[in-house]
Amino acid sequence: MNYYLLADWPLEYRDDPQSRFVNERKHANIQKDGTFSVVPRMWGGITTPDELRAIADAADKYDVPTVKVTGGQRIDLLGVKGEDLPAIWSDLNQAGLVSGHAYSKGLRTVKTCVGTDHCRFGTQDSTGLGIKLEKHLWGSWTPHKLKLAVSGCPRNCAEATCKDIGVVCVDSGYEIHVGGAAGMEIKGTEVLCKVASEDEAIEVISAMTQIYRENAKYLDRIYKWLAKVGLDWVKEQIVDDLENRKALAKRFAVSQSVYRKDPWAEHAQNRNTRAQYAPLANLTLEAAE
Repeated sequence: MNYYLLADWPLEYRDDPQSRFVNERKHANIQKDGTFSVVPRMWGGITTPDELRAIADAADKYDVPTVKVTGGQRIDLLGVKGEDLPAIWSDLNQAGLVSGHAYSKGLRTVKTCVGTDHCRFGTQDSTGLGIKLEKHLWGSWTPHKLKLAVSGCPRNCAEATCKDIGVVCVDSGYEIHVGGAAGMEIKGTEVLCKVASEDEAIEVISAMTQIYRENAKYLDRIYKWLAKVGLDWVKEQIVDDLENRKALAKRFAVSQSVYRKDPWAEHAQNRNTRAQYAPLANLTLEAAE
């Protein structure tokens, strides 16, 4: 109920965190030993030496046992103690890093290849478009996790054709793909449409995200939802009806005006919420006594 209310009434309704899974309440993924993983966002998979130094410094300062590159082109700090979460977020925030929402039912990553920046086969600026999409879409709540990719040519190095939404750049513009899966189930995407410009691609993807938000059953990935409503129905709403496409994109923008924010910064800076990350007791010591 919490998801449906915040999706339909973003300006009126306020999120109830107590209705969420533990990962979403803690803004980090809980691991099997009770520690957490912390994943800073890297827009389109791009980082800088300063960001890498900040991540390395955080790993040293908080005794992070495992630092791993993820499949979504980010760096995962695994084994962070729960009581250290606000402090490590604060340190990463100071370096300009925000939550990667690796725990959320929302946008996770926009994977990219280097496209025309460096690749001799690139047809469009796939990295630039991926960064624009991630900065536009991040923070949004969706029925399930949402993964995107932008490949700079049909060689598809970013694996766009197995993502929830993918873009394959071609000489004439951009192919928008939807409904892929590469987890418990394996499924290739279907082509939603082809567009000529980045602005059109962003509008189509915004509308696709919003129609999914408004119509899918909670915990259905896009491919499961598409199997119920059919790709033809989605095309009618987004590809054929340009006015409706713009209306969907506008509603998405309204929601983003509320929810595109960094929960790490909010919790790290608010001393009243830090107590919730502290352990209630040292159970190891109590058991020994």
